[in-house]
Amino acid sequence: MRFKSPGIFHIFNKSIANFGIFKTANNAQRFVEILDYYNLPTIKKRFSVAKEKGLYKYQNLLIPREENRIKFISYTIMPDHYHLLIKILVDDILSKYINDVENSFTRFFNSKFKRKGPLWQSSFKAVRIRSNEQVLHVSRYIHLNPTTAGLVEKPEDWFFSSYNNLISDKKFLGEIIGEISISNPNSYKKFVENNQDYQKKLKRIKKLIFD
Repeated sequence: MRFKSPGIFHIFNKSIANFGIFKTANNAQRFVEILDYYNLPTIKKRFSVAKEKGLYKYQNLLIPREENRIKFISYTIMPDHYHLLIKILVDDILSKYINDVENSFTRFFNSKFKRKGPLWQSSFKAVRIRSNEQVLHVSRYIHLNPTTAGLVEKPEDWFFSSYNNLISDKKFLGEIIGEISISNPNSYKKFVENNQDYQKKLKRIKKLIFD
């Protein structure tokens, strides 16, 4: 698959053996910061070195920097997998970007827990988003992942997600993330949370079909 600008993609991957690589807040935050760091084009040092030497400071994954190569529309970091809804800003860099991100987190995780070997179940998956309607529904699916999995009662209770930004600060939907066609935070909140029970039922149906 070619990843050309301005294509929009749903990107996801899962840990090997469903291992809880993001179960701790520190690990999940580390992954978010790595996503931000390797989105800068002038990377000359590994993330661990840049962080240790104070050469990098995290701001917000949803706030674009002028030099970014991809734009984040929505994301959720789950205990054993991640979902990203992104827009390509520079042609043919996505595969290297995700590879750098996953390798960086693997080095961190393996060093922290004194383990060796791969951390990811497979290469990342990418689904091309072809319409504004798809963007809206995929962003909702991503934000409802924590409630569908029974981890929290409400999607805003899950910290490692873009959902709270979108519903609490009107600049995100109103100015920054025009790819989501609902620009009012309250309207977007209703759109997401009105589908919460249905998505839980859908998960149970899938489980019956595929197990």
